[in-house]
Amino acid sequence: MLPIGGFFIMAITKDMSILEVVQKYPDTVDVFVNAGMGCLGCAAAHFENIEQGAMAHGIDVDQLVKDLNTVVGA
Repeated sequence: MLPIGGFFIMAITKDMSILEVVQKYPDTVDVFVNAGMGCLGCAAAHFENIEQGAMAHGIDVDQLVKDLNTVVGA
């Protein structure tokens, strides 16, 4: 999480597109793959957000977002 004006914000949120996150933060690829979302090159990754992708794969979206933010140092 990033400190902003005394508050902490997450760099990655569940409403961000999967493709956007992977392009901006390449280190997140391993997190997605380890969570069971290995289809980062599929068409859905281009328009689905993290929450939609996690739900489609039965993954806890809050834990996934937490893990993604840990990897990017947020």
